Amino acid sequence: MPRTTRPTTVATALSAALLLAALAGCGGGSDGPDGSDRGFAGALPGRAPAGATPTPTPTPTPTPPPAAPYVALGDSYTAGPRIAPQVGDPAGCARSGVNYPSLLAKALGVAPGQFRDVSCSGARTGDLRSPQKTADGPNPAQLDALTPDTRLVTVGIGGNDAGFMEVVTECAKATLADAVKDLVGEDRAAAPCREHYASGGTDEVRARVDAAGERLGEVLREIGRRSPRARVYVVGYPALLPADPAGCRATLGTTVAAADLGFLTEKEQQLNGMLKQRAEAAGAVFVDTAGPSAGHDMCAGEDARWIEPPFPAHGLTPVHPNAKGEEGVAAALLKAVRG
Repeated sequence: MPRTTRPTTVATALSAALLLAALAGCGGGSDGPDGSDRGFAGALPGRAPAGATPTPTPTPTPTPPPAAPYVALGDSYTAGPRIAPQVGDPAGCARSGVNYPSLLAKALGVAPGQFRDVSCSGARTGDLRSPQKTADGPNPAQLDALTPDTRLVTVGIGGNDAGFMEVVTECAKATLADAVKDLVGEDRAAAPCREHYASGGTDEVRARVDAAGERLGEVLREIGRRSPRARVYVVGYPALLPADPAGCRATLGTTVAAADLGFLTEKEQQLNGMLKQRAEAAGAVFVDTAGPSAGHDMCAGEDARWIEPPFPAHGLTPVHPNAKGEEGVAAALLKAVRG
């Protein structure tokens, strides 16, 4: 007699296959704190929330910006792929003119000549030390932008070292393979992705995160050597998923098992925990963006989310920040910088 779970299994297999197709086409690599939904818009001159009626407001007392020059280092979560306008060279780095470093520099009043954004989509810690190949030519070693005169440095890196986008893709593959098992009568796993990464008897993802931490520690020490008077801020990754995996059913369906959504959240927390630990050990400041982004994950509604889902809004990058996300991270960073 046919098993009653087959129609659901077929749907799961199809949706997982579609998810893999979306992730395969993902360009750019990998990877408001005040309780409102304004994000960073309220911190920028001339910006107001959509639909709001402008009202006179008192002129705030200017806060002295940190000493410039300011150098921004990082990967695609820093660069802002496909968020208009795209600026800078090489074009293959996919830097946005409204990514969080650009927004921070503007809010702090840093002159354009005193600001360098050398972030690049797909960057790993090794690309901070050596040139990174892109489709439009090499991006010079990011650390080369630092000088003894640099006073402010932001670093958003580590997700690609840990292979986080690969892990997300693997979880979709694991769900697809598990659905096929069900179709041929084999037992399904509750968390196929977690089991995949623990199949060798060790937590493979945690090992990658720890290795990334070693490399980040070396990078932070090198920043200190090149720019000994700079204030350094290590920027964490915003929340990709809600605390309750059930909140993703409408967005992701059954493409990833609920237990594996919890696994992905756990791994992102480990990644951010590593970044915090390494920042503090190096005397840098860790900037938490997971807390401010709660409720703005990829499974939130289009008007609320900071991270695009695997099937993003037109023209944006799957599983990466949108403009609201860059604003939200900039707001958290601005709060940290101003103390």
